Amino acid sequence: MIKSMTGYGSAEGSCGGLVISLELKSVNNRYLDCSVRLPRNFLFAEEVIKSEVQRCISRGKVDVFVNVSSSGAEDIVVSVNGALAKGYAEAVAQIAAALSLENSLTAYDVAHFPDVLSVEKKELDREAMGGVLAEICRQALTAFDAMRVAEGEKLSQDIAGRLDTIETLVTEVERRSPETVEEYRARLEKRMSEILESKSIDEQRILTEAAIFADKTAVDEETVRLRSHVSQLREMLRAGSPIGRKMDFLVQEFNREANTIGSKCSDSSIAKTVIELKSEIEKIREQVQNIE
Repeated sequence: MIKSMTGYGSAEGSCGGLVISLELKSVNNRYLDCSVRLPRNFLFAEEVIKSEVQRCISRGKVDVFVNVSSSGAEDIVVSVNGALAKGYAEAVAQIAAALSLENSLTAYDVAHFPDVLSVEKKELDREAMGGVLAEICRQALTAFDAMRVAEGEKLSQDIAGRLDTIETLVTEVERRSPETVEEYRARLEKRMSEILESKSIDEQRILTEAAIFADKTAVDEETVRLRSHVSQLREMLRAGSPIGRKMDFLVQEFNREANTIGSKCSDSSIAKTVIELKSEIEKIREQVQNIE
């Protein structure tokens, strides 16, 4: 199936008391360009996320945003400096004894002395965190892919409709092209009759000139190739992504044939048809730019 290069997906998960949310979005780009934004202490997981993205996406400018927040105190570790606490208690006892004072020191009091308690975050289990992030990324990519498939279906339908229009226009060019030769022959014969008046007309010369004109304006090869290109593009639509680059190259061939037809034909009605033909090709080219 055809997939668009633009999409959005998000997912959430948790690990070690941390809530992790991941969002990713993409826009058109000639190649795959993945940018991951992570909190500083999670930079180790950048390659894990890029690997998941590369597995799913072949083309586009992809931005991944990861946000990590604490769900409570599970990720906090409180440490006691026992030696320092004992030192404070002994010092207070010495002061009390030296000054004959009552020593009513409590554990709560000791805990308030500087550096007795220290608060730190638990050390991350990088392997576990990497696995959780990879799973969250896969979930986000699933939602992201669903959006791309839906958009790709719309693009495919639009292109298919325009291919039908192109075939109709090509048929009109094929119908009109022989008529222009006959009209040229009639005009040539009329002009020669006016010039020669009563003298006899060299019918062979008229036939020769008409044949030369027909050869110069013949577009049979171009229309046959255009029909072949239409058939190829339909096959690509059925084949599915990633096919955008090949489509882009093929649409360039569409343009080349249309330009050749336009340069060969001097007939105004064919020229008008060629303009419509090139307009449809350009609209297809714009849509192909969105396909992975």
